[in-house]
Amino acid sequence: MNHPKPPLIPLHPIADVQSNPDTRNLTIDKVGVKNLRHPIRVKDRSGYEQHTVAIFNMYVELPHNFKGTHMSRFVEILSQHERETSVRSFRAMLREVADHLDAEKSHIEMTFPFFLQKKAPVTGVESLMDYEVTLAGEIVNGQVLSEVRVAVPVNSLCPCSKEISDYGAHNQRSHVTATIHTRAFIWIEEIIEIIEKEASCELYGILKRPDEKHVTEKAYDNPKFVEDLVRDIAGHFNADERIQAYTVSAENFESIHNHSAYAEITRGNPAA
Repeated sequence: MNHPKPPLIPLHPIADVQSNPDTRNLTIDKVGVKNLRHPIRVKDRSGYEQHTVAIFNMYVELPHNFKGTHMSRFVEILSQHERETSVRSFRAMLREVADHLDAEKSHIEMTFPFFLQKKAPVTGVESLMDYEVTLAGEIVNGQVLSEVRVAVPVNSLCPCSKEISDYGAHNQRSHVTATIHTRAFIWIEEIIEIIEKEASCELYGILKRPDEKHVTEKAYDNPKFVEDLVRDIAGHFNADERIQAYTVSAENFESIHNHSAYAEITRGNPAA
């Protein structure tokens, strides 16, 4: 039995409202998409590729005479890279965003958990530690500026508390965040190692009783103010010729106060 064919619907142009002119004479610094989740692969120093999920923020500058940008193009560019997103393709995406959306400035942030296999200091029991890493970059008039930001949880013990107490000293978990602009490649693991080395003690996923004794005593023997943390880490960064500019901050979540202690150092010019 022959069924009648549906009538042909004539195609009409679809309005592109975003491309309409705008008369308010106001350039928008950043317009785009935010909190877009996408699977990625990140190569670590051992050569292993970690499969993780990143949160992307992608923006361009919108000239004063354009009403809007094409939001779907950001997602299209990210989808074209599938799971091959890396430091190298990240920089390529910056240029693709600027070119595809015909923008003078583009900006991308990619934040993801980065995992390290760590051994407890005495028993050697293995566990994973996670660190929050952000790759951020922008293109301004053809020049690419990029940075890596690593947040590292550590332990710090108060030198003053140790000095004035007959026994014991208060300690706390601290978050150290390093934002680095480099002249040459540097591994994420190297940044983490520098920060953990300068803490009163580093953290571990699993600790047995001998390990807990070790880290407690190590912290007690290595007290650090929040000021000590940022100064000691900054000293390493100053001595590393690969690092062009940096900001290092430390926040101590005080165990005997209802507030945090904070310190920050910024050095160098990322655009130099």
